Formats: sequence, structure tokens, C-alpha cells
Amino acid sequence: MFSKEESRLLRQEFWTSFGKSFPRKWVLYDTKIKGFSFKFHFDNKSALIALDLEDDLENRINYWEKLTALKGILISEYLPDAIYDEEYFLDNGKEISRIYLPLEQKVSIHNKNTWRDVMEFFNKNMSLFEAFYEEYQDIIKD
Repeated sequence: MFSKEESRLLRQEFWTSFGKSFPRKWVLYDTKIKGFSFKFHFDNKSALIALDLEDDLENRINYWEKLTALKGILISEYLPDAIYDEEYFLDNGKEISRIYLPLEQKVSIHNKNTWRDVMEFFNKNMSLFEAFYEEYQDIIKD
């Protein structure tokens, strides 16, 4: 078991190491679309990359329909194992729409032996996700 402070320091060390190992500017929240953001997630049990739609229901539906129309392209050309989840519930109970790709192996942010695999997964797959967004953002924003 780790104390809250030890856990916080490990998380900080992971993200600092990730930034140094793969130095680049990620799109993440800088999509220019309200409530439309890319996210990295890494905790004690899992790692994933995601595109979250968190705006009001009307906007979520609008963007979800566009992303669903592009699903064949995302799956065939970028992320074949991406999961579309129109009604995804966060740990806090908030409902969002999410497209995500989990890392299919047991990892933990508290286990430094798994960090390299997670960093490489994040770098490779978020780069592909962002490439998809860059290519189709005009359709998504329209």
C-alpha cells in the first residue's frame, strides 16, 4: 500500500517521465470544441486513451452522430480496437459519451515495471487518435 503522498509522487513522476520520454504537444483539451477532449488515463488497475464528449446533451448527440458516421474510418485506418460508448459513466456518476482504447494488459501506476509499456501505448495510440482528429476535424466541427 502507498500513502496518498507516495501515490501522488509516483503519479507525478510517471507523467514527468512520460513528457520527457515522448516530448510533444498533445491536442488533449485544445480541440476548439466545448466539451470535446482527448484524455490519457492511468491508475492502479488500467490505462487507456479516450475522446470524451462532456457537453450538454444536445451537443453530445450532435458530435456523437458525426463520430459515429466516421467510425468505419477510425476503426479501419487508425484504431481497430476502439470502443464506442454513447453512455459512459465516470467514477463520479457523470454520464458522458466516450470513444476509448484500453491497454489490454495488467498495469499499475504504482508499478514502475509497467510504465514503459504504458508510455509506448499512450504515444502510439494517442498519436493515431490525434491524426484521425486532424484529418477529420472539419467534418466534426461543421
